[in-house]
Amino acid sequence: MAIKDVLEKFKNGEISNAEAQRLLRGEYFQDLGHTVIDTDRQTRTGAAEVIFGAGKTSAQISDIVASMVAQQSNVLVTRLNADVYALLNNIPSESHYNVQSQLLWWHSRKVETSEHTIAVVSAGTSDMAVAEEAAQTAEFYGNRVERIYDVGVAGLHRLLARIDDLRQARVLVVVAGMEGALPSVIGGLVDKPVIAVPTSVGYGAAFQGVAAMLGMLTSCASGVSVVNIDNGFGAGFLANRINRL
Repeated sequence: MAIKDVLEKFKNGEISNAEAQRLLRGEYFQDLGHTVIDTDRQTRTGAAEVIFGAGKTSAQISDIVASMVAQQSNVLVTRLNADVYALLNNIPSESHYNVQSQLLWWHSRKVETSEHTIAVVSAGTSDMAVAEEAAQTAEFYGNRVERIYDVGVAGLHRLLARIDDLRQARVLVVVAGMEGALPSVIGGLVDKPVIAVPTSVGYGAAFQGVAAMLGMLTSCASGVSVVNIDNGFGAGFLANRINRL
């Protein structure tokens, strides 16, 4: 119920003070006991709250999703492993789950498709899980996504064969592990923003993605920004924001 309707009903004596307070609180948050859902986030930021699945039980996630569905809010759950997904209850039949990206999503309403394209680029096949998290997040928010995978610096001819696709994108998400060199290379080839995503892929001295992250942070290519290690969701969300400017 809209705030103005609650106030009007209270003014007319149709609801009590306690009921008015309950309804008004519901416009901003909903306390499920284990989780307090930020129901006002869509209004404030243009995107509803996203559920981080790691560390939550199947019962908690089921409760949160059910509450958001009841509010007709679009639902996106990240880092949801297949074992927990298999135990979820009362999930909409129209929802989608991808085991590689570990994303669960459901739309209460159709999302307007952006006219521009986001390119999601991965250095290696081992980086695809993070790349898919970024790509599917961007698609969840209504973006066209061009996937350009396995084009790392060990074989630059693979990347150069896709140069036209790279340059046609409005923003690029570039995912790489090991030494994390690919965003710097692409940053020197395009005139669009590059969002670099370090992954935890690599041998010992890669330090679970720290080496790639430091390499990306110290890139000499202009126009490269960096999100956290393995944060495909953060990159896809930011790419959506940039793509819709």
